[in-house]
Amino acid sequence: MMQKKLWFIIVLISTLIACASTPKEIAKEKKDKDAAKINVQLASGYMRRGDLQVAQEKLEKAIEFDNQYVPAYTTLAVLMTMINKPVEAQNYYLEALDLDSNDPNLHNNYGTFLCGIKKYDEAIKEFESTLRNQFYKTPEVAHANIGYCLLQSDKPNYSKAEKHLRRALKLRENMPSAMLAMAELGLATKKYLMARAYTQRYHSLVKASSHSLWVQIQAEHALGDKKYFVKISQKLLDRFPESEEANKLMELSNL
Repeated sequence: MMQKKLWFIIVLISTLIACASTPKEIAKEKKDKDAAKINVQLASGYMRRGDLQVAQEKLEKAIEFDNQYVPAYTTLAVLMTMINKPVEAQNYYLEALDLDSNDPNLHNNYGTFLCGIKKYDEAIKEFESTLRNQFYKTPEVAHANIGYCLLQSDKPNYSKAEKHLRRALKLRENMPSAMLAMAELGLATKKYLMARAYTQRYHSLVKASSHSLWVQIQAEHALGDKKYFVKISQKLLDRFPESEEANKLMELSNL
C-alpha cells in the first residue's frame, strides 16, 4: 500500500515538472504577447490612414504571435466590415467571443455589426446580453443601440424603441446618437415637432451630417414651416451637394 502511494506521488511530481514552463519558455511567451499587441497597435494606425492591406497583414501576424489575443480578432472584424466582407467579419467576431464570452463591450460591438447587416433580432439579443452584465459601464449605449435597431427592423417596434431611447437619454442626457434616433422615431410616428426638437438638440451638440439635416428637412416639410425648410435645405445643398440626401431633397422639392 505504501509503495503504491509513493508511486502515485512520484508520478504526480513528474507530471507537474513536465507541465512547468522553463524561464526561457516564459520569456518567449511574454515576447510573443508583446509582439501581438504591438502589431494590433500598428494595424490600427494603418487603418486610420487607409492602408488596409498592410493593416490586415499586421493583424494576421498578431494572431501568429498570440492566437488568444482578442483585440486582434475584433480589429480584424472591423477591418473586414470596412472592406465589405461581412461573412469574414462575423467569423472574427465569433472567434473573439469564443475566447472571451463574458466581455460586455464585445457583445455590444458584435450587436452593432449584426444590426448593420440587418440581422436585427440577433443584434438585439447581443445588446440585451450586454445589459445583463453587471460590469458593463455604459448601459446607455446598449439601450440606444436597441432603440436604433428596433427602428431599422423590417417590423419596427416603435413603443419599445422609444422606451430604450428614453432610457439611454435618462442615463446620459446629451447623447447625440440617441437624440438622432428619437428624431427618426418622430418621423416614423408622424410626431414632427418631436423630430424637429431632437434634431435641433442634436445639431447643438455635434456637427450636422447630411443624414441629420435630411431628418430635420423632412420634419420641417411635414410641419409646413417654409422658412426653416428653406434654411435647412440650403445648408444641406451647400455642405453636401453630392450626397444621396441632396438628391432626395431635389426630388422632394421638384427642383
